Amino acid sequence: MGQFSTLILILLFIAFLLRVDFIFYIIYVCVGVYAWSRWYTPRSLGRVTAGRFYSDHAFWGETIPVTLRLVNSSRLPLPWLQVTESLATELKLGEPINQVLSLRGRQTAEITYHVNGRRRGYYRLGPMRLATSDLFGLMSEQHGTIPADFLTVYPRIIPLTRLGLPSRLPFGTIASRQRLFEDPARPMGVRDFRSGDSLRQINWKVSAHTRSLVVKTFQPAISLETAVLLNLNAGEYERQSRQIHIEWAIEVAASLAAHLERQRQAVGLMTNGVDPLYELTDGDSAEFDEASGRLLRSKMARAPSLAASTPPAIPPRSGRPHLMKILERLARVEADKTIAFKQWAPTACLHLTWGVTILAITPIGDEVTCQALHRLVRAGFNPILITVEPDYNFGQVRERARRLGFIAYNVTRLRDLDQWRHSR
Repeated sequence: MGQFSTLILILLFIAFLLRVDFIFYIIYVCVGVYAWSRWYTPRSLGRVTAGRFYSDHAFWGETIPVTLRLVNSSRLPLPWLQVTESLATELKLGEPINQVLSLRGRQTAEITYHVNGRRRGYYRLGPMRLATSDLFGLMSEQHGTIPADFLTVYPRIIPLTRLGLPSRLPFGTIASRQRLFEDPARPMGVRDFRSGDSLRQINWKVSAHTRSLVVKTFQPAISLETAVLLNLNAGEYERQSRQIHIEWAIEVAASLAAHLERQRQAVGLMTNGVDPLYELTDGDSAEFDEASGRLLRSKMARAPSLAASTPPAIPPRSGRPHLMKILERLARVEADKTIAFKQWAPTACLHLTWGVTILAITPIGDEVTCQALHRLVRAGFNPILITVEPDYNFGQVRERARRLGFIAYNVTRLRDLDQWRHSR
């Protein structure tokens, strides 16, 4: 601006000195351009609206297109507009978004880029920064910001075909070869009356037609109403490979929940990890790591004087929407120094009904862990121990679990899931 004013003064001096009309014309044009720029430039960015259009939930490994739509609602053109989109390192796929474009009056422009869900988490897309000015650079740049949006990347789900989990509940929806229990909601046929059969099971219409007593028969079934008990107390994981095994434990939990939902079974989730989004209170804003873009815990929750609080349990339910709720929790949850498994597990299951199968996913199956699960056995539950850290003496753990009344598996890598990935 200072150089422009100097130029105008020099032209005025020359025009008055030489009395040349053309120089006066140039001065009029320059003053007009300056007045126009001073009036229009501060208002131009306010007439631009922008937004993101994308799917805010994605599965692990999925590529998600994100469209930035910019609309110039004014009838006047916008000479240039710089668009810069901040993006998490974990999501970047290609070059960062930093483009300059021009918008005619009433014009809409779109910029599409792609992100890749290479790691589970709750991420921030943006903020989007806009910058513009006049064509001649007479005015300082005008800046605007479009708030960030958020993307949830679910943990990796490993397809399973069978689990073979035992159940204590007499009724359910998965057919069983065991005829110990029969489901009255699944009629199969009739048979001759035997001594000891209940009178309620007699099919009177068929009995009258055949002139002999027959009773209804039902398909045997078991119920897999299941709760996933995920131990994310960081102090119980081996320090050297802690993060690897924690992520693996979360993937195992997500895979088991997805399989049970496909079998139309009720499944729930309980964890002693921390959910940064759950910890936010009214007035708090979500904090994100500048490098990775992942959601961070709030400053109050990170304070050493405050104990980490665990998120509320997700009770067993069936259905796809309920599974998505579980996967969202698994996408955000993080390990921390929270309550120990032996103290947390018995109290976490108090709200569950008798006979529920509990899939306890924890790093190791030491004696303390097994005793905690034995307490669940005595309370009428059906716990199953799934350890995720390598244990070369796991045979002892399996035998200890058998004596205490439950089954134990050591699942440390993808190959260990083959027993559940291939049907018999």
